[in-house]
Amino acid sequence: MLTGKSVLFVGGDARHLEMMEQLILADADVYAIGFEGAKDQLSDVNFIHAEQVYKQELSAVVLPITGLDQDGYAEAHYAEESPHLTKDWFNELPDDCFLFTGIMTPYLKELEAFKGMIVPLFERDDVAIYNSIPTAEGTLMLAIQYTDFTIHDSNIMILGFGRVGKTLVHSFKGLGANVSVSSRSTIDLARIFEYNCKPIPLEQLDVNLQDCNLLINTIPDVVVTPTIIRALPENSMIIDLASKPGGVDFRYAKRIGVKAIQAPGLPGIVAPKSAGKILAHVVHHILNEEE
Repeated sequence: MLTGKSVLFVGGDARHLEMMEQLILADADVYAIGFEGAKDQLSDVNFIHAEQVYKQELSAVVLPITGLDQDGYAEAHYAEESPHLTKDWFNELPDDCFLFTGIMTPYLKELEAFKGMIVPLFERDDVAIYNSIPTAEGTLMLAIQYTDFTIHDSNIMILGFGRVGKTLVHSFKGLGANVSVSSRSTIDLARIFEYNCKPIPLEQLDVNLQDCNLLINTIPDVVVTPTIIRALPENSMIIDLASKPGGVDFRYAKRIGVKAIQAPGLPGIVAPKSAGKILAHVVHHILNEEE
């Protein structure tokens, strides 16, 4: 339980609404800045302004997934104006106050007072593994929505065998797809074979795409080059899950008429409630560890 803990949310999206609900269920005191448009969706949340915060009582501050921009502004999907937090504002917080963000930004890196207390949630293995579940489901949704063939008995090529890649394998194989996985790592290729998938060294990808119906990229580097795109059969499709700018040459794909979808951040789009529960679970665990 989080009895006696005070958590301040500053901006955010639908995932943060669920996070608040979960932390309230754990008996935390929850405060919110930049959620004026969501008051009817939340109960037991204290809606305040930045100057009303009793900083010394805070156990944690939760920022949007995107952190703060170069001027200290937070994305706020439920407010007309973005909340603004100055570096002086942060300097007044207690030394043991956690600062949760999705990703690190240059502005956050400059907060000397929080060295060691900033938690970039999306860099944690546990969050990435949990998030791979809604990512895989969202990928299946896109595959079904934008193709005219069944997943069953289709030929799927997955680039990358990290946390998302492994979950994609389970999801597509579970629906009867023929799954190949491409990686640079010889260790990964051995494990791909053990998963009963076809292992493809990344440097040999272009000569192994003749039967590919759907190519899914998870590698955060431009690996789907014009050479790879040209090697795809007619009517195949590309889904790029890598964080922006992505791993696909979208300009070239559009030029030659290959359907390519850029789809980073699927958990927050297709399953914000589940994504919020995942983040709340991790925040809860970290706050409890400090007791």
